[in-house]
Amino acid sequence: MPTQSASLQDRERLARELGKQIPRQNILWQEEDLRPYECDALSVYRRLPLAVVLPETIEEIQRIARFCNERNIPLVARGAGTGLSGGALPDPGGILLSLARFQTILDIDPENRLARLQPGVTNLAVSQAAAPHGLYYAPDPSSQIACTIGGNVAENSGGVHCLKYGLTVHNLVALKIVTMDGELVSIGERALDNPGYDLLALMCGSEGMLGIIVEVTVRLLPVPESAQVLLAAFDDIANAAAAVSAIIGAGIIPAGLEMMDRLTIQAVEDFVHAGYPRDAEAILLCELDGTQQEVAELIRRVETLMRRHGASETRVAQNEQERQRMWQGRKAAFPAIGRISPDYYCMDGTIPRAALARVLTGIRRLSEDYGLPVANVFHAGDGNLHPLILYDANRPGELERTEELGGRILELCIAAGGTITGEHGVGMEKINQMCLQFDEAALRQFHAVKAAFDPQGLLNPGKAVPTLHRCAEFGAMHVHHGELKFPELERF
Repeated sequence: MPTQSASLQDRERLARELGKQIPRQNILWQEEDLRPYECDALSVYRRLPLAVVLPETIEEIQRIARFCNERNIPLVARGAGTGLSGGALPDPGGILLSLARFQTILDIDPENRLARLQPGVTNLAVSQAAAPHGLYYAPDPSSQIACTIGGNVAENSGGVHCLKYGLTVHNLVALKIVTMDGELVSIGERALDNPGYDLLALMCGSEGMLGIIVEVTVRLLPVPESAQVLLAAFDDIANAAAAVSAIIGAGIIPAGLEMMDRLTIQAVEDFVHAGYPRDAEAILLCELDGTQQEVAELIRRVETLMRRHGASETRVAQNEQERQRMWQGRKAAFPAIGRISPDYYCMDGTIPRAALARVLTGIRRLSEDYGLPVANVFHAGDGNLHPLILYDANRPGELERTEELGGRILELCIAAGGTITGEHGVGMEKINQMCLQFDEAALRQFHAVKAAFDPQGLLNPGKAVPTLHRCAEFGAMHVHHGELKFPELERF
């Protein structure tokens, strides 16, 4: 079969063979047709596959999987390509399988509060379809207008409301997957509990390495009677971090609790005019929902806590339009940063809430050390950070310095007792830091799980779980995650 240096003739020959499995018009093999698939939203990594297939039925996906399995050809599944860790990066010696045509909402079951979906349905479309029944789908990534449910499952996506309502894994009921040998497998069921091992949780966040998701059933929730957003501005980002801990410590679980720093605030204001105070060092957006009486009381309590921890200004959205505008600013943060920098590199780490102030101080000092601005916007309630490193890839060496800074930020998260990802996955981006997060025994277990589902290692190879050889080269295999020492970070 063709290799990484495949010629046009090799690609054409492969396309002819694939044409026996699915209609020929659903196969792309010429370079200009492959270019749109060369990367996901992490465009630092780019590779062309040998071919792209766009199946229309589950049976066609099964045939493609068997075709690749029999010929030892790598297979990478792709949704909307909005992922930020290189998880959908093609294999240069393999086939990329697009699920873009699986866009049907198969069933909305209002009585049982369930939605059954094809994997190419966008996140926002689920709530829109459920709205006439007074229901919605809670996980809401910033890219919800474009990202798809299949990709949300693959990366275990969250969103601004994940603090109270959970990540994708907490709202997932059942899956259908196609294995590498072409078998169609059902996992989970509509009942409240499932017998046997929790394979549903295993599949969620598996980054396309264990199976191809072809159907998803998710849980729907009733639209709250009332929801209000409180905005609080702070002159010191450490005070904002302390306010986050105080809110959770008081037993209050907001629907969403988000933080943005000064650089992000100003970029967002220039972009969407959300009404944020431009001179604040940090703002918190805290959404409370429930009955009208409950929300009114919670707003009063949270506002008091914000003031007690140094908020210079507090403001409550006066109507639904203002509430939506406040959230529009948060969800537009990434594109807003894209307007002020030629390139940006979005990180994703998670830390204990108590470490927020210390880690943010550490990120600022690392930013100064590397001479690269960092904009911070993140899910403060659950400690899921999204530092955005601003850089210019056209400047020699700046991309490499940016990647190194990103690595140090992730190591800082580990040193603070956190993890290297919260919802973006590992993909290609964080694979080296996996060597720091986990010891050799844990990595061997991960590889054993992969082998149980995909013995030849053909599904999305080279992602998420590093080989032991790679870790040895990275120089971290001997370091246990509980004993990590980063001398340059100890001052933080």
